[in-house]
Amino acid sequence: MFMYLANKCLQWILDVKRFNILLMVLFTIFGWLILRWWQMKRRCWKYLAKIPGPFSLPLIGNLVQLKVDHDELFSLIVGMRLMWGTQEGINKAWLGRKPYVFLSKASTVEQILGSNRHIDKSCDYKFLQPWLGTGLLTGSGHKWYSRRKILTPTFHFNILEDFVQVFGEQTEVLVRKMSSELGRPSFNIFPYVTLCTLDIICETAMGRRISAQSHSDSDYVRAVYDIGSIIQTRQASVFYQSNIFFRLSPLYKKHQECIRILHQFSNEVIKERRKEISESIREINGNEVPKKRLAFLDLLIKASENGAILSNSDIREEVDTFMFEGHDTTSSAVCWTLYLLGCHPEVQEEVVNELEMIFSEGDYDRRPSLKDLKRMKYLDKCIKEALRLYPSVPILGREISEDVEIGGYTVPKGTTALVVLPVLHRDPEIFSNPEKYDPERFAAENMIGRHPYSYIPFSAGPRNCIGQKFALLEEKAIISGILRKFVVEATEQRDDISVTAELVLRTKSGLHLRIQPRMN
Repeated sequence: MFMYLANKCLQWILDVKRFNILLMVLFTIFGWLILRWWQMKRRCWKYLAKIPGPFSLPLIGNLVQLKVDHDELFSLIVGMRLMWGTQEGINKAWLGRKPYVFLSKASTVEQILGSNRHIDKSCDYKFLQPWLGTGLLTGSGHKWYSRRKILTPTFHFNILEDFVQVFGEQTEVLVRKMSSELGRPSFNIFPYVTLCTLDIICETAMGRRISAQSHSDSDYVRAVYDIGSIIQTRQASVFYQSNIFFRLSPLYKKHQECIRILHQFSNEVIKERRKEISESIREINGNEVPKKRLAFLDLLIKASENGAILSNSDIREEVDTFMFEGHDTTSSAVCWTLYLLGCHPEVQEEVVNELEMIFSEGDYDRRPSLKDLKRMKYLDKCIKEALRLYPSVPILGREISEDVEIGGYTVPKGTTALVVLPVLHRDPEIFSNPEKYDPERFAAENMIGRHPYSYIPFSAGPRNCIGQKFALLEEKAIISGILRKFVVEATEQRDDISVTAELVLRTKSGLHLRIQPRMN
């Protein structure tokens, strides 16, 4: 009995010893990891401490200063550039424990956007992934590269010609809807144009008419608006950025319902179009079937048949991305251009003179052709100058994948770089009298020698927007259609407008115009 107890006691001691050894090993590993993390963080903090920026508190960083409304956040970011921005156009802030650098000079911006190394979007884009997956906008690495290679040919000018008819048809609907505002003191132009661009993008992306301008209360239209609002809320609120807290909030249920509606709609259209394309017969009784207008979706399906392996889920990601990127950004550009033309009647008159010259050849009220849109040179300059002052996407985000020298400072790996376009586009060294609306800045002779990264409303470098030709053609079609029917007058001064930094550049209370019939 004694020997049994002695053996048990010895075994227990040996077990405790093994346990202690195991515990020591675990503590050593844990301590090494903590030390390694501390060394990396200390190195990161050492470099970031040299970059000018507001004083930050431990753990929460500059959350106290950044906890403001969207319109105040935009002003705050611009103000930070004025207070802490260096001559090279770089300053910093901390969102919790996450460091951000803000870039606002062409030379510093080029080092990030022009690089093939820093091509991953910032973590702020992750809130789009439940809707858009990891398509062209939110994807990275090999997947992004292969998708880019597949999608680029779909925006060739010869293909875009098929879309011009849709631009004209939906602009006519827009003009009819806007006619109800004739004689009124003012109205907000944003809702009208946004529904029009939603109609255009849905028909050109999916080949499906949703008649958003006539049925703005449909489930799909509401889901598009609601999901955008939820994404903005998540990006702006640290509380909602946490998946745990977000799932516990009332917004989560609404978010999931929006995703269900949006994905169900896209999946149904893809399934129908695949079936139609596979069952189509080009010749019936020796006669060729009339060519059907192709949508972006059709082009993706055909590209997949030619060897590019795209599943229905892959195609849905790109179609949904096209839907997201293609309606709000375009409506923002159209509205700001109309507003600025309403502020400058002499510029508006110059645009109208150009339109009268183009459409004097034949029926003045005809829909514009691709050739007509290409001839709108002055309107093109007006749109580009509007995008300089009010870029549709005001901030571009990239993750720094390795240490990089920017403006004389070392920006460590893991930092998020934000390119602040409204500040970049107002650099007085590039654009004299930068607040002035002057379309002639984009005359060919005035752009000679201009830094290529000083004006980037469609981003730049490897991840520039492949749909910019599509967007400019659509914007010309809508604006020219409106100006051929109405005289547009702004009812608010630029200084009185409160700009908000949301997914696209908007104002706190809309853009208000007054319209009158144009006498031809």
